[in-house]
Amino acid sequence: MTGKGPYTIDNIKSFIGEEIGVTEWLTIDQDRVDRFADVTEDHNPLHVDQDFAAEGPFGKTIAHGFLTLSLLTRFAELNNFMPEGVKYGINYGVERIRFMAPVPVGCRIRNRQTLLGAADKGQGRTIIRTRNAVEIEDAPTPAMLADWLVMAIREDADDEPVATNAAE
Repeated sequence: MTGKGPYTIDNIKSFIGEEIGVTEWLTIDQDRVDRFADVTEDHNPLHVDQDFAAEGPFGKTIAHGFLTLSLLTRFAELNNFMPEGVKYGINYGVERIRFMAPVPVGCRIRNRQTLLGAADKGQGRTIIRTRNAVEIEDAPTPAMLADWLVMAIREDADDEPVATNAAE
């Protein structure tokens, strides 16, 4: 990010439009895909059966799209996404998800995260919107594009649940 001072919840709006960060590459291995399949009970053979997938349209097993999506929280941690002055964040939603290219097992992916907006919802809560482009190493097309919403709870906020509407 540019030299606009520290990245804090108080000045987050000055960083809108800026890239928060690009993560290091993460290898997607078959063990990760198999464990995700077990947790989600999605044992589609394109993901878990190497012999079946070898004969399929991608020539090998591929990661679940929702596995790629679920890695946004890990990527956000690697990017130091949460600004200073935030106690914690809560997943608020994901918009405009597009799975653009399959993620072959054995490849490496990373996330390019850009701040799109920050909406103060009162009572110490801010909805932060980021654009996330999960890239595949040496591939011309990203694996996934998604606009992710996180409700950031300020350090000085009370912990009473508050319903908000991100569309406001």
